[in-house]
Amino acid sequence: MNDHSLIIGLESRLLNAWPSFDYQAYDGWILRLANGYSKRANSATPFLPGATLDDELIDYMIARFVEANVRPTFRLNGVEAHDVDERLKLRGFKEIEATHVLTAPISSEDCERDPEVALEPQVSKRWVREAAGSYGGDKADDETLMKIVSRIRQKAAFATLSLDDRPVAWGLGVVERGYVGLYDIVVAPDLRGIGLGRRVVSSLMAWGCGEGAHTAYLQVREENEIARSLYGALGFGTAYRYTHRVMPGRSSSV
Repeated sequence: MNDHSLIIGLESRLLNAWPSFDYQAYDGWILRLANGYSKRANSATPFLPGATLDDELIDYMIARFVEANVRPTFRLNGVEAHDVDERLKLRGFKEIEATHVLTAPISSEDCERDPEVALEPQVSKRWVREAAGSYGGDKADDETLMKIVSRIRQKAAFATLSLDDRPVAWGLGVVERGYVGLYDIVVAPDLRGIGLGRRVVSSLMAWGCGEGAHTAYLQVREENEIARSLYGALGFGTAYRYTHRVMPGRSSSV
């Protein structure tokens, strides 16, 4: 849980697999901005063991968030200095959305793809529209989602599972240096809980196997016990945990 090399390695892959529109570096922190679509693309994250924060740096990064009309958010993955969380807490930043990064080894038994899951190497407007629509809420912004996934420079697979010619589940796989990251796993709201997401996950893991990946990783909120149980049954375990400290009092989509 405290293996900084593992955390930084996975965080680096995550940064490449889910690109932001703007990146700024500040003394071991990477501040990312993407019009407020998802916290992982709109937050400041430590990438250096022992990365510190003082009031001057906090104020400076807050100003950058405000300029971009994004809620100031610090994403703490355990690499930062031990006093960072308390410092942000004392500044009034609220802790929300604890998240687990899960990993699973990929064995030869995981390398067979589901024939009903179509995988495309390039994103399509249809994939974005359908996936964003099934997410709903703030994540229904298909225009921003398209801008994010169109920036992926690693090898990717956009998955769609169809039943009777109806697309019902979607997912994104991104391969980099032996790992396949699983993103945007979503199922049509009226068909959740019957194993469709599991089929998409398994197919993306099989695709990653074919691309040389030995390990799969994904992120799931700590409160989502159903998803964590599903991934546990697929062999996933927690590699590390991160949480968010957000500035209160500003409305935002992050």
